[in-house]
Amino acid sequence: MALTQTNTTAEFDDVIAVCRSLFLKKTKDYGTAWRILRPSSITDQIFIKAQRIRTLEEKKVSLVGEGITSEYIGIINYCVIAMMQLELTENDPTDMPFDIVQSLFETKVRETKDLMFAKNHDYGEAWRDMRISSLTDLILMKIFRVKQIEDNEGQTLASEGVNANYQDMLNYSVFALIKLGVNK
Repeated sequence: MALTQTNTTAEFDDVIAVCRSLFLKKTKDYGTAWRILRPSSITDQIFIKAQRIRTLEEKKVSLVGEGITSEYIGIINYCVIAMMQLELTENDPTDMPFDIVQSLFETKVRETKDLMFAKNHDYGEAWRDMRISSLTDLILMKIFRVKQIEDNEGQTLASEGVNANYQDMLNYSVFALIKLGVNK
């Protein structure tokens, strides 16, 4: 079990390194323009990416040229943005310093990685035996859950909140990228 956890740590970190690199480059290019997005808009961006992945999985052809790898990377980065936005308020600046954004990115990824290891302990890394298409479907299901929670103005009776759903979507995307070999 320890060997698998060690492998998963390295694989997770390698995938996140790819996502982090792109996120930080885009932060240098665009600043924190994403601060203008409402939570529901971020959820819709994740939905668009997940739906495109599902369409590509079914049709097996991309007319735009980009495949599913870039979409999973986008889901990861939008999930991090969503988790940051949940903590930031309208009183926080729209234009945030690069080092603060980088630190927030690291914090959200670390929290999500910790959750992943807790779940891997309990589920025995079942994701390794899953199809990538099932991971896509789970992401879509989580998106619909988040949309419903957002439509209910954040009120839930027995469910985890939106942050936990974003963490799950991030982790499912990391798993898909590991299975696609992005970590190699």
